[in-house]
Amino acid sequence: MAAAARFLLRGAVSKAPIANVNVGAQSSFGITLLRLSPNCSSKTKTQRRNAAHFTYHPDPVPTEYGPTTKMNLFQSVTSALDNTLASDPTAVIFGEDVAFGGVFRCTVGLRDKYGKDRVFNTPLCEQGIVGFGIGAAVAGATAIAEIQFADYIYPAFDQIVNEAAKYRYRSGNLFDCGNLTIRAPWGCVGHGSLYHSQSPEAFFAHCPGIKVVIPRGPVQCKGLLLSCIADQNPCIFFEPKILYRAAVEQVPTEAYTIPLSQAEVIQEGSDVTLVAWGTQIHVLTEVANMAQEKLGVSCELIDLQTILPWDTETVCKSVAKTGRLLISHEAPITGGFAAEISSTVQEECFLNLEAPIARVCGYDTPFPHIFEPFYIPDKWKCFDAIKKLIIY
Repeated sequence: MAAAARFLLRGAVSKAPIANVNVGAQSSFGITLLRLSPNCSSKTKTQRRNAAHFTYHPDPVPTEYGPTTKMNLFQSVTSALDNTLASDPTAVIFGEDVAFGGVFRCTVGLRDKYGKDRVFNTPLCEQGIVGFGIGAAVAGATAIAEIQFADYIYPAFDQIVNEAAKYRYRSGNLFDCGNLTIRAPWGCVGHGSLYHSQSPEAFFAHCPGIKVVIPRGPVQCKGLLLSCIADQNPCIFFEPKILYRAAVEQVPTEAYTIPLSQAEVIQEGSDVTLVAWGTQIHVLTEVANMAQEKLGVSCELIDLQTILPWDTETVCKSVAKTGRLLISHEAPITGGFAAEISSTVQEECFLNLEAPIARVCGYDTPFPHIFEPFYIPDKWKCFDAIKKLIIY
């Protein structure tokens, strides 16, 4: 039954376009599921809700990497993979349905351009996908594996944590699978429910030997993905699926890299430090603007970008200046990566803190469907947290 439900959900997603995040939209995915029940109506009020909880803020056009062209986030992924296949004859891309472009179209056209021996489908078996990737990387190939949804990465958990992450260590550096990159769509999408909206980065942040990276937009996505592919350690690259079509920027057409483990200060400020990654950066951008307009509070916004190993120096330097810290992510609050950041900052910046560190995160429940607007850490929850930080 679970397998049948999983097949149904994947089929529904492949036919359901991601709504523009700037517009309230009816969930075609939700309607598809509702039609399974004769007692449900697609016209019910519960089905009319916003597909997203933020407005996308594109980055300035980069000038240091050469000519640019307009791309959304999934096209920037395709561009990065295209650059890799063109420059590295050992590179292979594999996963469920990648040969025809994948559920989110990230590999469209690559099989036709580079051949079925370099871009190919695998069985529906995540541990097999990662296991094959480990073997290919050990044999000298640049292996790029796609897990169709981050929610389905758990069957491959043993392969990632016990094999890929430890391969170099257990062999005394005689062998390694550092040429392995694992891509997966990540985060909430407006109608994904419990099996298509999870943010599992904290599970892997406990594991030395791998790197975990999450971009906020197309420019960062391409540069960080190419850095992961070039890195000599196995990397997990989570792509915010709600941004695949909604995030549009001018992206360099040639290959370029953005350094891993370096957080980016997107906006400087003096009163509160805001830390997030992926989609939540755009939520906190709105929050910072609200705080300035309504409270006269200056916020410093930091995109962590790399979850493991993360940039403690940039975050602690900011908190030492502002004295206040708010961390926000979509994953449940207990054991979420915000807890690690909070603990480290408390140890390093205790005498600089003017208020307790705030975490605005998801709840400790499975990700809901119709109650997603209540679950997500939206701008209003984050704004309330800033008010409490200021008046403490």
